[in-house]
Amino acid sequence: MIDKIGKITIYVNNQEEAKEFWINKMNFIVKLEKQMGPSMKWLEVGPSKEEFTTFVIYDKNMMLSQNPKANVNHPNIILSTRDIENTYNKMKSNEVEVGELMIMPYGKIFSFKDQDGNDYLVREDIY
Repeated sequence: MIDKIGKITIYVNNQEEAKEFWINKMNFIVKLEKQMGPSMKWLEVGPSKEEFTTFVIYDKNMMLSQNPKANVNHPNIILSTRDIENTYNKMKSNEVEVGELMIMPYGKIFSFKDQDGNDYLVREDIY
């Protein structure tokens, strides 16, 4: 059966802008980048070389031209950290739009937006 979550697709307006956001502001790395024809590129980013799960950064308009019924709305994604204060401060210093750092009964959490204004959450995972 399934033993890992492999890839999560994020539909974006501009792959290069999204790549710059994830690499320069979020300190992710490019895990795979391959040209697939004259106007299409497969791009995967992840938090480290060792991490298996990646984000596939895919152009919204390209997806809609391939499948007009595709849902290119953004999924709800929660990223994990073991040091939320450091992560929060690093993202702010990288000029990422972050929400308030909140302490909830289930842990500390904050929201942020990517280059297209899509919403994400970061949660401190302490087990």
